[in-house]
Amino acid sequence: MKVAFKMKIKAGFKAEYKARHDMVWPELATLLKEKGISDYSIFLDEQTDTLFAVQRQNANSSQDLGTEEIVQKWWAYMADIMETNEDKSPKSFPLEMVFHLD
Repeated sequence: MKVAFKMKIKAGFKAEYKARHDMVWPELATLLKEKGISDYSIFLDEQTDTLFAVQRQNANSSQDLGTEEIVQKWWAYMADIMETNEDKSPKSFPLEMVFHLD
């Protein structure tokens, strides 16, 4: 199944966000793959600083892995450049698919 969601980065942090993801931690990438998450892309709308993420998943979304220690560390690492909840998880809003062309 393919899912999409949006998040926000703080203004002026595009380069830093990209740099951190260019060097995503191997143990985090491994966890995502082990949990059935693949074909994961994140796009940025520079006019609004809104991130648009899309991923293929089995049962889990990357947003459902908050009990994993490495995910909690990643959230803390990213919290200074993103809009977050109190637990440092990114504020994330699911998006409904309204069209698909195969």
